[in-house]
Amino acid sequence: MPHVPALVRRRRRFRHILAPGVACAIALSGPAAAFLSEFGIEGMGVVSTRASEIRGSVSPDGQHIVWGSTDREGGAGGWDLWQARLKDGRWQDARPLPLNSKANDFDPLFSADGRWLYFFSNRPGGVGGDDLYRAAVNADGSFGTPRNLGRGVNTRGDEWAPTPARDGRSLLFASDGHGGAGGHDLFVARWDGNAFVDAKPVPGVNTKADEFDAAWLGDGRTLVIARSQDPATKPVRLFLAHCDGARYADAGPLALSFNTPDATTLGPAVDWNKPGELLVSGTAKSPRAGKLDVYRMKAPAVEGKAGCVE
Repeated sequence: MPHVPALVRRRRRFRHILAPGVACAIALSGPAAAFLSEFGIEGMGVVSTRASEIRGSVSPDGQHIVWGSTDREGGAGGWDLWQARLKDGRWQDARPLPLNSKANDFDPLFSADGRWLYFFSNRPGGVGGDDLYRAAVNADGSFGTPRNLGRGVNTRGDEWAPTPARDGRSLLFASDGHGGAGGHDLFVARWDGNAFVDAKPVPGVNTKADEFDAAWLGDGRTLVIARSQDPATKPVRLFLAHCDGARYADAGPLALSFNTPDATTLGPAVDWNKPGELLVSGTAKSPRAGKLDVYRMKAPAVEGKAGCVE
């Protein structure tokens, strides 16, 4: 896909690799975010590097950040999960997670209570294609054994971008295996006490295009989504939609200078430690570290109503 790096070879076999570039800038972590104007790069040289870095997620205590990379050296399988820790006000000590396999491991997100790390993987033993998993986060910061989330969400197709609601009772994700309007669509499943089940299309946002990465704002009253008319050949852009009480309506481009029709911006994730801030992946003219970098911006205003999430 001409504007998306090899980040999504499994994501519909996207293959284009953007040329790297390097710029000097502030490496933002939690404290530095107070100085944001429109956006700032996250962790220059540590989180954001010459590689492709996608979907940063900060732990609720603000002490760790995880993200996915498709081509950063040092991982187990090429598409790997990485983590850095906050030290002296900056992200440091970036390392691949021990959860990584020789397969693809991607799209990490901490739960709001910090107990779980969600991600997708196509490791052996799944239901089919890319499946959704989660691993317990132990008190010492280590991780438990990854567990497949089961057939309530996983299909023979590909599931991506697991995003638990703040209360843990719902799971937002993308799939091309549950039916829908076309390509990948967004779905939400509910927690029944044992598993996420009863996956239903997110109302109002799915189209013949591909909708995949997404983030809830204001407990689901507003939604940020990634959309592409043809992920094999076209850019990916972030859109913002507000719930009208029953469905998400009138999705328009997220107001961000590099979220343009001819560029690729994706991987939105709310910072649980600072819910007024949003992490996204894209390529700004400056500051810039590589192919796709992680940026931090002020989260857009929540203007929707309740009613789009059970």
